[in-house]
Amino acid sequence: MGTENKDTPARSAGGEEKKSLNFIESIIEEDLKNNKNNSVVCTRFPPEPNGYLHIGHAKSICLNFGLAQKYNGKTNLRFDDTNPEKEEVEYVESIKEDVNWLGFNWEGEARFTSDYFDQLYEWALKLINTGFAYVDDQASEEISKQKGTPTQAGTESPYRNRSVEENLDLFTRMKNGEFKNGERILRAKIDMGSPNMHMRDPIIYRILHKEHHRSGNKWCIYPMYDFAHGQSDYIESITHSVCTLEFEVHRPLYDWLLNHLYTEGTIRPRQIEFARLNLSYTIMSKRKLLELVQKNLVSGWDDPRMPTISGLRRRGFTPASIRKFADTIGVAKRDNVIDVALLEHSLRDDLNKIAPRVMAVLNPLKIVITNYPEDKEEWLKIENNPEDESMGTREMPFSREIFIEQDDFMEDAPKKFFRLAPDKEVRLKAAYIIKCEEVIKDDKGNITELRCTYDPDSKSGSGSEASKRKVKGTLHWVSVKHAINAEVRLYDRLFNDEDPAGHKEKDFKEFINSDSLKVLNGCKLEPGLKDAKPESKYQFQRLGYFCVDRGDSKPGNLVFNRTVPLRDSWSKLNK
Repeated sequence: MGTENKDTPARSAGGEEKKSLNFIESIIEEDLKNNKNNSVVCTRFPPEPNGYLHIGHAKSICLNFGLAQKYNGKTNLRFDDTNPEKEEVEYVESIKEDVNWLGFNWEGEARFTSDYFDQLYEWALKLINTGFAYVDDQASEEISKQKGTPTQAGTESPYRNRSVEENLDLFTRMKNGEFKNGERILRAKIDMGSPNMHMRDPIIYRILHKEHHRSGNKWCIYPMYDFAHGQSDYIESITHSVCTLEFEVHRPLYDWLLNHLYTEGTIRPRQIEFARLNLSYTIMSKRKLLELVQKNLVSGWDDPRMPTISGLRRRGFTPASIRKFADTIGVAKRDNVIDVALLEHSLRDDLNKIAPRVMAVLNPLKIVITNYPEDKEEWLKIENNPEDESMGTREMPFSREIFIEQDDFMEDAPKKFFRLAPDKEVRLKAAYIIKCEEVIKDDKGNITELRCTYDPDSKSGSGSEASKRKVKGTLHWVSVKHAINAEVRLYDRLFNDEDPAGHKEKDFKEFINSDSLKVLNGCKLEPGLKDAKPESKYQFQRLGYFCVDRGDSKPGNLVFNRTVPLRDSWSKLNK
């Protein structure tokens, strides 16, 4: 696993590294050089509104919009809404939101294949009139049997040689609703002996008595994807129709239909295929993702464990990190699997630059500093992000009683435990050195409190010799009196297998990671986070990157999601 293969970077005359063209860019530049399509570049992103977009779609979005931006072109957002049984307005709106959130704007208004149904119907009539389409009365099972195999030619339908007049009459009656679902279909007349199964008289229209989310009940026949997609590209004057590799075998049909419907002098689209994104530890099938939602195995399409764009956004991913990931993996001609750790690395790299550092204690243990005055409190200056001085500093309260992490204390500590232990010293981040003097336990032997002393001359940044005294451990902390409460959700990978869908003998749901979500209540945060806004991102020092949940967090009831740990722990776990 790793990044996708890309060309070796070239070097300019000045010697600096220059990124070479991927194969799609090479095609476009050759077309521009030859003044093909009047040197215009127009791409499109054509999702079916039957689910939420996922990280694989994000790669396609970045590619299509990125190509248009690079060559001063435009990109259309078009919904290929040809199956009203599975399409919903909710999906349409979520897709628009996702594309905008990633940082892209489409040309004009969003487009819909359903807006072209009248034109597509006229083109179907044209194919019938020219003898290249016919109505078939057979059931789908019989048609499937007649298709043959990749090594054996198919059998022609007994209705293949109907007259043009009869086909026109039947197709018109199909449109008028005279037949039931599945009673008749319209097929292209191509070649039942073609080595490409998609060219063996494919279905281009079927009857479906189902209300459409845009056209209502105007139509009871709907074009098949292969017929509608290419012709919608043609209607919109798309120059480069970029799609994933599984559509490579569909390209001959794409071209065949254009050959019979194209008008000279107009822009003719060209289909180009690239390898889809396959990500380790991830399910990329919309059908399987829908199953997770419907069976309540996740909280919804935007569950932060889902690979959907809305889920990644809620988890705390940034648009920049996803765009960077898409650029890093590049564009390839063959399928491979990308390690999900690369996506997480892109996120860490971005958050490291932009996320303020804050103090949060997830599993609090109380400390009383016995020699610190009871009525005293200090406001200590601390930097917001050492990676970016322009983010400035903030003040954080310090008092006699503080919280630290339970894991940062061990009563019987081994030699190399450099956190707090009896008679041991640690430095509190941006504050003082403390020493553990006494351990307080309840009647069951559980540690409930630590009594410590502090060195008043050891204050960080005070300039005194004591403040420069070295101790091996530095802990984060929060003042008890000033702490605010929050719920923290520790999200991890949803699956514990690198290829959860790749086991034919097992259901992918068997590989769901039972530790993919842990909810911690009563977490203690520094007071400056009291008014943290949804989707605000922070580094909880020593703990990882966290985001204010955009769905459940409210003023006075803060909810934080762990976006990603500070480092990848899975690579060690799985070696």
